[in-house]
Amino acid sequence: MTEQPIEAQCDNCKQPRPLFLYEPDCGLHLGAGAFTCPWCSIPKQPLLCSRCWSARKTREDNDPQLLEEDATFRKIAVANARYAARQEADRATCDGIAAATQNAEETR
Repeated sequence: MTEQPIEAQCDNCKQPRPLFLYEPDCGLHLGAGAFTCPWCSIPKQPLLCSRCWSARKTREDNDPQLLEEDATFRKIAVANARYAARQEADRATCDGIAAATQNAEETR
């Protein structure tokens, strides 16, 4: 048996339609309040029909502040990856020097 979607009044347009719980997938942001996303800061997420859900998702996807924060997160991730790669290269260099030193001492 397939479940039918809940049909009730949309929290946005107030029309009786099948509803969905809008759950943002944006995650954390770097704003002063730690959660700058308008969706993350809502205490109770609304029940929306697909039309209103799509409109909200489009607004979220095009929010300039969220786009800027996403770009900042990407820059941080790239810098962190570069730092981790540099650490690994330094570790490999140190291991190589240690191995060469040990090898030189053993051949004496």
